[in-house]
Amino acid sequence: MGDEGMKTVSIELGGKEGLENNGFVPSELLDEKETDFTGQDKAPKPCTLGTEPEAGQESAMRPYAGMPKEVLLQFSSQARYRVTREILFWLIIASSLLLVAATIAIIAMSPKCLGWWQASPIYQIYPRSFKDTDSDGNGDLKGIQEKLDHIQYLNVKTIWITSFYKSALNDSGYGIEDFQEVDPMFGTMKDFEELVAAIHDKGLKVIMDLIPNHTSNTHKWFQLSRNRNGKYTDYYIWHDCVQASGRTIPPNNWVSILGNSSWQYDEVRKQCYFHQFGKNQPDLNFRNSNVQEEIHNIIRFWLGKGIDGFSVSTVKFLLEATHLRNEPQVNKSQNPDSITAYSELYHDYTTTQVGMHDIVRSFRHTMDKFSSEPGRYRFMGTEANDEDNIGETMMYYGTSFIQEADFPFNFYLMNMNQISGNDIFELVSLWMKNMPQGKWPSWAVGDPNTARISSRIGKEYINVINMLLLTLPGTPTTYYGEEIGMKDTPSETLTFSEKSPMQWDVSLHAGFSDGDLTWTLVNPDYSNVNVKVQKEQRNSTLNLYRDLSSLRTNELPIHRGWMCYVWNDSNVFAYVRELDGLDQVFMMVLNFGLETTIDLQASVPALPLEVVIKFSTNISNRGETVNTRTIKTEKGEGLVLEYRTSKPVHTTEGFKDKCFVAEKACYSSTFNLLYTSC
Repeated sequence: MGDEGMKTVSIELGGKEGLENNGFVPSELLDEKETDFTGQDKAPKPCTLGTEPEAGQESAMRPYAGMPKEVLLQFSSQARYRVTREILFWLIIASSLLLVAATIAIIAMSPKCLGWWQASPIYQIYPRSFKDTDSDGNGDLKGIQEKLDHIQYLNVKTIWITSFYKSALNDSGYGIEDFQEVDPMFGTMKDFEELVAAIHDKGLKVIMDLIPNHTSNTHKWFQLSRNRNGKYTDYYIWHDCVQASGRTIPPNNWVSILGNSSWQYDEVRKQCYFHQFGKNQPDLNFRNSNVQEEIHNIIRFWLGKGIDGFSVSTVKFLLEATHLRNEPQVNKSQNPDSITAYSELYHDYTTTQVGMHDIVRSFRHTMDKFSSEPGRYRFMGTEANDEDNIGETMMYYGTSFIQEADFPFNFYLMNMNQISGNDIFELVSLWMKNMPQGKWPSWAVGDPNTARISSRIGKEYINVINMLLLTLPGTPTTYYGEEIGMKDTPSETLTFSEKSPMQWDVSLHAGFSDGDLTWTLVNPDYSNVNVKVQKEQRNSTLNLYRDLSSLRTNELPIHRGWMCYVWNDSNVFAYVRELDGLDQVFMMVLNFGLETTIDLQASVPALPLEVVIKFSTNISNRGETVNTRTIKTEKGEGLVLEYRTSKPVHTTEGFKDKCFVAEKACYSSTFNLLYTSC
């Protein structure tokens, strides 16, 4: 009896042992089991070890939250869970591969992003005339820093500062005494470093002049060379010449750009040195590898200071023929002894010599070493205007295999003293049809050595010229003051009239300087033509420039689309800007002559009957609708017309030889991206 009682207790304890709750069994189930075990009808079941589960017990089991690993593995091995898991796994793999393939396809099909030197106009500053901060009458580097907000107001992101090297300045700073010093007139190297930092802080870029062809005759290299000092002996181009009775008989008939012989006798060395420019600007000898390395060191020095690029000037003069033959005369019947002007000779032996482009490409190579950081590409433009040979100018682009300049600066528009619709068309077409495929054009209408637009052509054309500049494909360069329509200072004797001080406001000296005098005269029209007044005038030249610059930045067809000529005559030049995939088109109708009315539908049959005036040199016309059969423009008026079409001009058979594109791109409205396979 005692043994049976002990067994019963043992069995009951074993049964209750199975009711232990470790947190995995809901408490309600526990309560139910406890109730069952205490009932009178059912006896507790003994715990049997090593026996098979009853039939149907496994199928009745269901997954529950917090199940232990052993139970989880039982369910995960079941077919319905295993198949689902494998399907999800392969879906993830396939989706990842598809995403990678789509990314590669988008990258492969996407056009190259435009560089910073393509995305914005360039604003050229002659530092001596921009802003004076120390009241000495001369502009300085701190003055540029003070006026950076003006650059931003124009929606311009690239600044070009012309020569500020230490120099005698009697040649506008182009006879350099020290390539690695700032002229004290403009400030200090610390001022320059602070200016570059401020420019970059505002998200802007800055380029500067590089003038490798010559130095000042006060440069230490020249002083060492004239004394035949070591490696400097042949840093310049020296040659024997005859000096008799105070008269120099040069080695040949070569003349300088400024006139008269390009050879100057030196009393110290007892030889003549060669100069393509002024006699105080001796040419460096670029056939000397040491000279080339000196220029490369100068490039490295300024790039190390944070400069974003260079405009390399006078490059076509870097080499001269070694045989020193006389250059051919333009007029063969002219007495050779009477030749004094540069225009009287063909300069076959003093410009664009074999090997010159190799030197320019070596500059590019040195700059590329500083372009490895993202967003820090270093720009190189060249100044070499071969007026009579556009092909030679185009050579500065380099080839499809070897890069040279990002672009040669285009100064052809600056050669005009009178204009017409046909003249503008011819000069634009000249560049576009000769430019190598895939290259980027540039445009400029002024610089420190050319009369301003308002003085050279007429103030009535300043707005339409700016409209042309900012709507052509490529990078426009604006000379300071052209954005407000400044004129040359009127004077019969003034030699720096196109360099007159920037006109900021109506205060003394137009806000340029607080000093008593300025280095050159301020134009007396500054009371009306200045930045402050024009900011407040909605129809001013300044605000039109700003609007057009924003249009260029924000509208894809103008930023990087096709350009097609649709009309040109003695008065009007008209062209469209359009992009594959976009039905939005902009048409520029620019009047460079007299008042006229033209029928553009006769020229472009697919043109809508009515178009909207997006911008006009006459602000009252903005937003109006015009009939394309009777578009009327006044003298110097410009219109930016906007319309939509499914038949772009560049796909029309009759216009294929009148259309050009630099960086080809197409727009996908579905994916809101650009691609190349149009």
